[in-house]
Amino acid sequence: MRLSDIQIRDPFLLTVPEDGGYVLFGSTDNDIWRPPATGFDCYRSTDLEGWEGPIPAFRPPAGFWSDRNFWAPEVHRHAGRFFMLATFKADGVRRGTQVLVADRPVGPYVPWSDGPVTPRDWECLDGTLHVDGAGEPWMVFCHEWEQVHDGEVCAVRLSQDLRQAVGEPVLLFRASEAPWAVRLRHRRVPEDVAAYVTDGPFLHRLASGGLVMLWSSLGSRGYAMGVARSVTGTVRGPWVQEETPLWADDGGHGMIARTLDGRLLLTLHQPNDTPHERTVLRELVETAQTVRLRG
Repeated sequence: MRLSDIQIRDPFLLTVPEDGGYVLFGSTDNDIWRPPATGFDCYRSTDLEGWEGPIPAFRPPAGFWSDRNFWAPEVHRHAGRFFMLATFKADGVRRGTQVLVADRPVGPYVPWSDGPVTPRDWECLDGTLHVDGAGEPWMVFCHEWEQVHDGEVCAVRLSQDLRQAVGEPVLLFRASEAPWAVRLRHRRVPEDVAAYVTDGPFLHRLASGGLVMLWSSLGSRGYAMGVARSVTGTVRGPWVQEETPLWADDGGHGMIARTLDGRLLLTLHQPNDTPHERTVLRELVETAQTVRLRG
């Protein structure tokens, strides 16, 4: 298979040096917007060109609380295991990010946290893991526009075993702070309400020690992805938004992977239109302050 053969949203590329290859995760249901949800599949490759799959990475166990909106699985190594952070929802239950775990990169993943670790009375999605310089794990996530209108990116500290949140979430920034983000026009948004989307945060530590965050919203040419920079180099920020998006043309929800030979790859989906979404890989270069597309 080629990437052009694989329908996927919110792609996340895990590099597995001990296996000499890569595992691609993402929102893989044919229609992620409607129940019932199936789970998450993944795909393996040794060269980023040919892919093997689909491989079932997660299937909900009997009695699992969610039946819809299985979105944006990310897999991170932590304490010798593989932890998946993924978004789920159910009828009458707010959307949130739960932690799952496996002993192998491809799974099978099983629930680890007791339901979502995002606040139970918030509409949340797209949690990502960040371990700070002191070794403290944080989850950075989005507080959805559907609840707060001006979508927020927030952070909450996690326990060392990643089973639960520790303390209260902190607000990092709002979508409208980005000069490139445009107002959402939606049938569920009154004309007198300014709504802005936040999606898909991902943090990257630069070789210089700086800390940047990719995140997505709507731009002038559709779905887009920008970069925010932490002034202090810590997850608490403050965060400064770059003037123009890193990716402007109907694609987003990106992350940064490192290839087996050490190059940086931007991974995102494009177009933002079901069922046509496909993974896009583009090489990145670092500066002392940020990341840029090569060429």
